[in-house]
Amino acid sequence: MVASSPSSSSVSDSHSISGKHLVLLVFMNLVWGLNLISSKIGVAQFPPIFFTALRFGSLALFLLPLLKIHRGQMQNLFLAAMLTGPAAFSLLFMGVYYAEDAATVAIASQMGVPISTLLSIWLLGETIRWRRTLGITLAFIGMVVISFDPRVFAYWEGLALVVASTFFSSLGVIFVKRLYNIRALELQAWIAIVGGSVLLMLSLLFETGQWQSMQAADWKGWTALAFTTLMSSLVAHTAWYYLVSKYPVTSLSPITLLSPLFGIFFGVTLLNDHLTARMLIGGAVTLIGVFIVVMREKKLVDTGT
Repeated sequence: MVASSPSSSSVSDSHSISGKHLVLLVFMNLVWGLNLISSKIGVAQFPPIFFTALRFGSLALFLLPLLKIHRGQMQNLFLAAMLTGPAAFSLLFMGVYYAEDAATVAIASQMGVPISTLLSIWLLGETIRWRRTLGITLAFIGMVVISFDPRVFAYWEGLALVVASTFFSSLGVIFVKRLYNIRALELQAWIAIVGGSVLLMLSLLFETGQWQSMQAADWKGWTALAFTTLMSSLVAHTAWYYLVSKYPVTSLSPITLLSPLFGIFFGVTLLNDHLTARMLIGGAVTLIGVFIVVMREKKLVDTGT
């Protein structure tokens, strides 16, 4: 889930992140890295769309008191909620379900950065120069290298679903940018309400065994659901919105590349993911490309160009 940037008056004039906030930012990325593992455990015990519906439904219970009607903005708010909620997360969790390795999912989820830039060019008329073009090209080349690894090719549809989820999430950001005077947790409340109801309906239409999965789920499955709801959605995202209120997003974004690194580490150590040489090379090329895009955008903001 995403939130629109706060006004410049609310952001610290200094782009240097304090020590305690740096610790909070690293912890937030640690949680997001572990969230991939919990999601992998969860979709192994629940139908993937149903698991996503349970996540948003549980989140809605916490955020329901924050729900407000914003006249004149409901169309953009609904589209933002639909795209960043049920569209993005259902595809993500289905991708997690079909993909054998959480590590490759962690890398593929970073494609949101170059895709967001491409959408900004297409829909917002933004122009880019050779450095970001290079970064975007490297990111896609890296994904191609990963995709043609024989191990990954066996579950290419899972990786494709993850990349598709980043497209819808990035498209949702376009509508989020059109919103104003809506707090981050209010946006989360709408995403939770819209996401929970729409995903439950989709699950009932396209999946089976929902009730049976709830009866058969063990403590690992329920703990995974609790972690992705409480730690990822409430704690980590709230920490992110708090930091965004203190610093420019471009100052924080480079450190969020720790998230896929944590995801890869935990995928290998906790789920016994097997990384081949081609997967490592492709992953490195993708992350280098994403890093170039992020750092170039940071420089543009810092220099005011």
